[in-house]
Amino acid sequence: MNFPPFDTPIPDGGYIWWYLDALSDDGQRGLTIIAMLGSVFSPYYAYARQRGTTDPLNYCALNVALYGQGGKRWALTERSRRQVSTAPNHLTIGPSSLHWDGQTLTIDINEITVPWPSRLRGQVILKTERLNPQAFNLDGQGQHRWWPLAPRARVTVDLERPERRWSGTAYLDSNAGDEPLEHGFQSWDWSRAALDEGTAILYDVIRRDGTPQCLALEFTEDNQAHVFTPPDRHRLPTTAIWRIRRGIQSESPPSVTKTLEDTPFYTRSLVAATLRGQAITAVHESLNLQRFATHWVKWLLPFRMPRRS
Repeated sequence: MNFPPFDTPIPDGGYIWWYLDALSDDGQRGLTIIAMLGSVFSPYYAYARQRGTTDPLNYCALNVALYGQGGKRWALTERSRRQVSTAPNHLTIGPSSLHWDGQTLTIDINEITVPWPSRLRGQVILKTERLNPQAFNLDGQGQHRWWPLAPRARVTVDLERPERRWSGTAYLDSNAGDEPLEHGFQSWDWSRAALDEGTAILYDVIRRDGTPQCLALEFTEDNQAHVFTPPDRHRLPTTAIWRIRRGIQSESPPSVTKTLEDTPFYTRSLVAATLRGQAITAVHESLNLQRFATHWVKWLLPFRMPRRS
């Protein structure tokens, strides 16, 4: 199997997502796209699980975030099963869709931004010559799996609204699980960075029972994985608004160059660090699942995650 099919079966309470992030060649623009089936951060899915057995495909969303020149845009509208269609190589979520042809992932976007409504429409195309064939377990029981599909790829962004056209480097992975994410983990820090000849990825997990797991992988240009010993972990400044703790392994003191997202349980940042003897700019995220599991956070989420059923 060279790509997780879009119609992969999902158990009750489980999830699967496909994650893409990209930075323009001039470093001035970026984006993140996450196609989520059994949306792990959906308060509607969480409340439905409390009532009993539920269908993961009734809680799906395409998250699109744009950064840099032209201003920030954010879309995350949850859709019900009636608005979702899956096939091995094609996925439709509401008016947006993804298609995989063996080397190219084409994403057609047609969403409405929040909290201030505006149209977000256009196409993103990711191309990779070879996928990494290896997935990794993140917990001790194999219930949560991470597959770095294309640690190094190229992307072309052609958006009509807002009008943005650029090319750059990209990353693609997929996560899947057989239970809610907060049942398996307390928190994690994840980052990926382009090297001169490849890509480095750090996945620093605290499992639900408090045991740690750190994955440090270097991928060659043909996306083959090699494990390396990570450098010391450094604590980064907590986020300004929601006080999320974050950290990264680095061979020299790191610094946050930009905080892209600062939410009650999640932050995404650009971090300057040193890895494998090279100065890097890492796309970095920190996730606090203990915070996410609280009722007050779930009460806030619909303001950034409307549902259309």
